[in-house]
Amino acid sequence: MKKIVIGAATLLLLAGSLAVAGRPVRNVSPNRHPNIAAAQRLVRQAFEKVTAAQRANEWDMNGHAQKAKELLDQVNVELKEAAEAANQNKAQ
Repeated sequence: MKKIVIGAATLLLLAGSLAVAGRPVRNVSPNRHPNIAAAQRLVRQAFEKVTAAQRANEWDMNGHAQKAKELLDQVNVELKEAAEAANQNKAQ
């Protein structure tokens, strides 16, 4: 029974993480971190292009476009964390 509960919880977490991949936000200051902010801008453009490809494509992409969008969202999070780490390291 415990294995079933753990398995169900894992599936719910996985399904929730797949549904979360939304358009990446631009939340890095271009004044403090111009290169990281530029990278965030490019990630957002890539996300929009993948979305456009999904809308225009008449064939199934077997989930690869959605996976790419999820990875772009993850890249965006890492860029924000890189900027925050740089802020902390500069303050030391």
